[in-house]
Amino acid sequence: MPIEIHIHDEVQTRKPHACGNDRWRIYRVGADIGMVCLGCQRRVMLPRRKFERSVKKHFPAGQPGRPDGSNGVT
Repeated sequence: MPIEIHIHDEVQTRKPHACGNDRWRIYRVGADIGMVCLGCQRRVMLPRRKFERSVKKHFPAGQPGRPDGSNGVT
């Protein structure tokens, strides 16, 4: 079952990025998923299948349970 993902959602990945951060914000959704690292601002594109395997936790934009307390819109 595919993850329902939208622009400005945040995800936590199973493995950390090279900068040590494991939190990402989604900036593009389609066959490939575009993500920006919240630690170093690096942008990466992953095929949807690989993206779905790497996600540990999903934080939808506008949800009050986000760890940073924001609504996800910048």
